Amino acid sequence: MIFSTLEHILNHISFSIVSIVISIWFFNLLVTELIKPYELSEKSMIPTFLCLTGLLVTRWIYSGHFPLSDLYESLIFLSWSFSLIHIVAYFKKNKNLSAITASSTIFTQGFATSSLLNEIQKPAILVPALQSEWLIMHVSMMIVSYAALLCGSLLSAALLVFIFRKKSNRFLKSFSFKEIQDSYHRSTNTSFVSGKNYYKSQLIQQLDFWSYRVISLGFLFLTTGIISGAVWANEAWGSYWSWDPKEIWAFITWMIFAIYLHIRTNKNFPGKNSALVAVLGFLIIWICYFGVNLLGIGLHSYGSFTFPSS
Repeated sequence: MIFSTLEHILNHISFSIVSIVISIWFFNLLVTELIKPYELSEKSMIPTFLCLTGLLVTRWIYSGHFPLSDLYESLIFLSWSFSLIHIVAYFKKNKNLSAITASSTIFTQGFATSSLLNEIQKPAILVPALQSEWLIMHVSMMIVSYAALLCGSLLSAALLVFIFRKKSNRFLKSFSFKEIQDSYHRSTNTSFVSGKNYYKSQLIQQLDFWSYRVISLGFLFLTTGIISGAVWANEAWGSYWSWDPKEIWAFITWMIFAIYLHIRTNKNFPGKNSALVAVLGFLIIWICYFGVNLLGIGLHSYGSFTFPSS
């Protein structure tokens, strides 16, 4: 009872903090910049990360297993992964992930605590197939890879917005880079129009650079997760690959981002081509992550759920 109450409190504290951050972001985007959103979001996501960490540890203690056995727990871990990426970006002095990581955290955590998942929010005993040391290795690698790939794909989507949209001054406020502004202000012989073009081109380069780095990291985690999953499958089911729906979509996801990395490192292709592939990968990840859970079929259907009847 105590652990359940503590988990409930930590869940709502972290969700409330991110909600306030997102509200301030939209207020600054639509009205005026009264509060520095970058500094606020960076500082606010730290207690969010600590609350989510405490939530996972608490659930681990009173459930008796690592909290990655169902859809609810994986969503909370996905939220934790988004906040972890934000913390890493904060220490790397990269501010262009702030809006993406905060928005992703509130989306995943909001869905995890919704009434749709009430039936699986209570911890249950692990099924025999999940009672393995590989649970932590395989599932954690997959979830962290999803978080990194989703963030990188959203950066690519933002890149496409700046490439194809002529007037994006208000949207620029969400992705302002102080180093770009300082670099521009040091140039005194540049007109206002050329200054805007310079700022936009530098911003596009920054988005392309960081989306490539984040997706590359996510691809590494995804590869590790698939390999560890194959080893675990051989121990549990006697086969490294069973052409299970989850395995098929994981392989498709891997192929999509392998194509992205090939196009991105090939100088013969413009940057928007790789960004389009990354946006496609964004959709494929959600199909891979939720598809099996919605259908409830295959060997990976442990976290399946049904919509509550009205």
